[in-house]
Amino acid sequence: MQKVAIVGAGRVGETTAQILAEQETCREVVLIDIREDAPQGVALDIAQTAPLFRFDTRVTGSNDPAAMAGADLVVITAGVPRKPGMSRSDVLEVNVKVIDGIVDDVLRYAPEAVIIMVTNPVDVLTWRAWTRTGWPRARVLGQAGVLDASRMAAFIAMETGFSVRDITTIVLGGHGDAMVPVARFCTVNGVPVSHFLEEDRLEEIVQRTRDGGAEILSLRKISSAYDAPGAAVAEMVDAIARNRRRLLPCVAILEGEYGERDIAMGVPCVLDRSGLTYIVDLGLNAQEQAAFAASAAGVRADIERLPPLPGG
Repeated sequence: MQKVAIVGAGRVGETTAQILAEQETCREVVLIDIREDAPQGVALDIAQTAPLFRFDTRVTGSNDPAAMAGADLVVITAGVPRKPGMSRSDVLEVNVKVIDGIVDDVLRYAPEAVIIMVTNPVDVLTWRAWTRTGWPRARVLGQAGVLDASRMAAFIAMETGFSVRDITTIVLGGHGDAMVPVARFCTVNGVPVSHFLEEDRLEEIVQRTRDGGAEILSLRKISSAYDAPGAAVAEMVDAIARNRRRLLPCVAILEGEYGERDIAMGVPCVLDRSGLTYIVDLGLNAQEQAAFAASAAGVRADIERLPPLPGG
């Protein structure tokens, strides 16, 4: 991949850019932000780590959305973060206005790109970006499941003492309080995690995963999480840029999978250079399917709050 544009040079955007540069995932990373000089400063700071981390990725910053021209992939992190006590849905009204403008910029300057939405509420805004672009669902994705699954794996590692390298987790549904960590599909090197943890302890980890972002926000107080979200975005970009055909939980537009359609939800996705190749339908049991449907209902309620599209 030649060029990745990151719209939003805040902490998540900065962390994502640093990782992409260090791993030389692409030849060029450009950070775009409306704050005067901010993306230029972030880019210069990252560029000055190149001799230490020994990467040749070109990192630049700009206040002009035209800087995304020719980007193969656009990551959108811009928007208002939530504050302690707020849900992700609480920032929808403000952030949809921000996202609409950015998506229009993508249509103008990078019409062949893949979009990865990060701004919250990510499920709703991924759906909004898809409807506003009119693109195939393969090219409009959201980041949430990779982050949530990473959080769950970290908690399991803390509890069991096993290496995180051996822990695989899966989290479905909306990126919010009704997300669906599916313990049945979580393993330690192929062994079901239920073999090592009692049901009540595992349920506590499931709930801590749902509260993972809020927990960090309450501890930091003046900042939401950005290290793990940035790493999760970089994982998705790597899968696409290097055509890895990786199976990752991502926010995707559903077309009947899991009994839902015309909605964006977290599901297992196979990613390659085209973006989303296909969605894996796990075949949930009745309890899991009910939880997924409840999560979808929350996302739909927020979708109904969106202002109409131009001409809609």
